[in-house]
Amino acid sequence: MHPLITIKGIREGLLVTLGEGEWPEIQEALISQLEGQADFLRGAKLILDVQNRALNAASLGKLRDLLSDREVSIWAVLSFSPLTEQTAQTLGFATKIHQKQNEPEVSPRDLNLEDDEGILAKQTLRSGGSLVYPGHITLIGDVNPGAEIIAGGHVVVYGKIKGMVHAGSEGDETAVVCALEMSPTQLRIADKISVSPEDMGEKTPEIAFIRDGQVVAEPWKFR
Repeated sequence: MHPLITIKGIREGLLVTLGEGEWPEIQEALISQLEGQADFLRGAKLILDVQNRALNAASLGKLRDLLSDREVSIWAVLSFSPLTEQTAQTLGFATKIHQKQNEPEVSPRDLNLEDDEGILAKQTLRSGGSLVYPGHITLIGDVNPGAEIIAGGHVVVYGKIKGMVHAGSEGDETAVVCALEMSPTQLRIADKISVSPEDMGEKTPEIAFIRDGQVVAEPWKFR
């Protein structure tokens, strides 16, 4: 992670906080950070926290285009500057987050999973929904068809997986996927892909992992 850039997962997408420095330097650092994780961040929605910076339409528009070229989009721009806020609204970006009611925030917290960072989300991911995070993801809820979870580490779902889940997205073949019901449209661990058979029989909790170069699933026994 570049010292001028911090990224963390929240409900709406990835919150990117830009540190102090000249705008050209910050912009270059952000692009460099995204290019370094291109495969993982492709398709991500960003919430940019630009702090007190006063940015005009040309500056924000250029950044939007640079990110779009890398298949990353800006969803919102947060700033204490009235000029930046007005510019963001003119360009069609949100300027506030956590506006929807009855949808809990995805709060980053330490899950004590191999001492790596993770997030805990309490929600159902509906079609078109996406939860992306470079660490572990624990979801209390379902992953519906058309929704996806992409994690750099493990994925634990206390619910049904019927959409797409990708664990170990940065190449970690030790990552696992656990769910109370495992019926994904696609399941990926690192670069290995598995698709559920049509007839799954009785649905029971399962844990999926890589064994001998293939994704396999076994009963998930937990207390």
